Formats: sequence, C-alpha cells, structure tokens
Amino acid sequence: MKAAIYPGSFDPMTYGHLDIIRRAAEIFDELTVSVLNNKGKSPLFSVEERVKILQEATKELPNVKVDSFSGLLVDYAKEKDVHVIIRGLRAITDFEYELQGAQTNRILSEGKLDTMFLTTSLEYAYLSSSSVKEIASFHGDITQFVPEFVAQLVYEKYGHTAK
Repeated sequence: MKAAIYPGSFDPMTYGHLDIIRRAAEIFDELTVSVLNNKGKSPLFSVEERVKILQEATKELPNVKVDSFSGLLVDYAKEKDVHVIIRGLRAITDFEYELQGAQTNRILSEGKLDTMFLTTSLEYAYLSSSSVKEIASFHGDITQFVPEFVAQLVYEKYGHTAK
C-alpha cells in the first residue's frame, strides 16, 4: 500500500490545501493529513480545532485520515511507517524553502523519506492562510478562499458575524 503524509499548520485550512489533499488522495492509497503542533507559533485555531476542521472538509475522501504531531516530521513519518511527504508549491519562493526541508528530511531519515511536490492549481496560487486571516481580521469576505463552515469559524475567532 502506498501511503503519504501531508503535514502543515492548516491555520485555517483553505481551498488550496483542499486541492492538494484531493489530488494527493488520488495518487496514494492512504493519505494522512497531519496538523503540526508548532509551539513557536500562536495559531488562530488549536490543534484539536484544526483536526476537526480537516476531518469535516475531507469526510467524503475515504482514503484520507487526519492526525496531528509535534516534534520532527521524520520521527513522525518513521512512527507511521510512511516514506513520502506531500508538499504544495505556489511559487518559486516556496520551492526554495521546501527543497531545503526535503533535503534535510532525507538526510535525517537516512534516505528513507522522500518529498513529492504538487504545484498548486492556478486558481489557488495566490492563496495563503495568512492572507485569509488578515482579510477576516478586517471584516473582509473570505468565503471564496475557504469552505463556508471554515469562514464561519474564522469570523467567530475574530468576533465577527459571517458575511
């Protein structure tokens, strides 16, 4: 069975993330979308909330499961016995950053962990969780960037009502 992990912050999950998830789910028998518990950041949503959001957003994809982890990705992948990491690329700047991470993970895993890059579909190439949060914080309409239920949750975090 071919399995992969798609790790990320997903704070919040966007249509760009969902696009990568759907496409990776077509390539692999099993895809684990895993929320990183990054103690160095102050996320809008807790890890548990992000897991629930992703579970709701991917419920129609039978080969996708959602999990969370902290620590090194290579240790998590080894624990799960998975040898492929999925990463989405929007621009060349993403590639430079992601290539460095992929090479580091390959070395740390002693050559047992590869990274597969999926380029973001053009309609999502500009989209980031950071921009979604910024737009929402100023009462902007984010419904074109995230599923409706996610938009509602984001607006609630900012103390706004939905658009």
